[in-house]
Amino acid sequence: MNKRKNMLILGLTFGTLFLLGHSVVGQNYNLEQLLKMADTANSSIRNARLDIEINNKQKNAYLASRLPKVTAAGDYKYNAIIPGQVVPAAFFGGAPGTYSTVKFGVPYNLGNTVQLTQIIYNSQLNYGLAALDINKKIVDIQLKMTQDEVKYQVANAYFNLQAINKQKDYIEKNLLNLEKLVANMTNMLKQGLITPIELDKLKINRLTLENSLQNLASSTLQIEDALRILTGIPSNNTITLLSDQLIEKTILIDTTSVYRPQLDLLNAQKEMNIEERKGNKMAYLPNLSFYAAYNYTYNLKPADNFRTGIESAFIGLRLDWTLFDGLEKVYKHKMNVLNREKLDNQELMVRQQLDLATLNAKREIENQTNSLKLNKEQLEIAEKIYTQTENQYKQGTISTNDLIQADNAVQQAQTNVVSTYVKLRQAEIHYLKSIGNIK
Repeated sequence: MNKRKNMLILGLTFGTLFLLGHSVVGQNYNLEQLLKMADTANSSIRNARLDIEINNKQKNAYLASRLPKVTAAGDYKYNAIIPGQVVPAAFFGGAPGTYSTVKFGVPYNLGNTVQLTQIIYNSQLNYGLAALDINKKIVDIQLKMTQDEVKYQVANAYFNLQAINKQKDYIEKNLLNLEKLVANMTNMLKQGLITPIELDKLKINRLTLENSLQNLASSTLQIEDALRILTGIPSNNTITLLSDQLIEKTILIDTTSVYRPQLDLLNAQKEMNIEERKGNKMAYLPNLSFYAAYNYTYNLKPADNFRTGIESAFIGLRLDWTLFDGLEKVYKHKMNVLNREKLDNQELMVRQQLDLATLNAKREIENQTNSLKLNKEQLEIAEKIYTQTENQYKQGTISTNDLIQADNAVQQAQTNVVSTYVKLRQAEIHYLKSIGNIK
């Protein structure tokens, strides 16, 4: 006894030292807290918000294209062989019908040009701005869809952990009762009142329960790791959930508010399709821009000590007009019409899928609510039968097999309660997801 006590003290000492050296932080979480944490820490949601910022910056960059552009260019050239040109000899008083080669220029040319360009009219500019405005709607909707998906995953993990914790409580309670029975039967075996096989049957049940606890512990770690990724909980933080007592009250607080971002996304894509069609038609129009340039060229020939600078400046209008593009816009228009048909078909399919998901979730909620009620009643009855069977066994009126059978019935009833609880919570979050109302 003293040896076991010393081992226990030693184990507690090492455990304390371990905790002191590993600042493990514990906190009790409820579902609302976890959902709020995921909204700020989840990588997918953060990326969706970055997409919104990226779209805003793209619009700023597009608007900047309407501002004047000023460019500068330098051309510094050494003519190793000065280029020449053939001209009629009569130009210099020579014989008619003959030609001479005249070289123009000097070895060194240093040129600098500054040019200003201003768009006056661009057929694609308005289309681009409208497309970015629609894309802002799209990325906003995608953020909402990402939030709903992450919330669904967090809620699913949360309720699975709740179920595992409840199952652990059941098993630990069963183990405690079984340990008492094993202790009593061990004494009975010593007195010769039972055979060893009777005790072995209970030990098998005990091993089964211990194995179930190990499996639940492994499942707990997996779900907790997933929950950490979803919510940004540090790896050195322990996760303890506030018990929901199987949440006797439903999580369906508000079912009147329905928002289906999937349909809004398709509507935004239809708007984009319309703008693409407009942009394709506008591409037939010409583009007009104003430009002005100043050039200064410095010519240098060191052999003759010749140096001179030449200025030039000009302003102008530039018209760009594609008169024939090889039917490119014609085929783009046909593609646009086909894409619109696809969007219409997709909207019909998504609407039907969402309606069906909502209807099935409602049916499943009703079904699992009734099942949970029945399974709880079954558990109460199984526990009463087990208590009566245990008393009869102690009185020696029934066999060990009857006792084990009653214990198994209790365990099965407990499993049914927990399983139905998970199915009910999953049906509820399925329903909330189908109406875009997971909060």
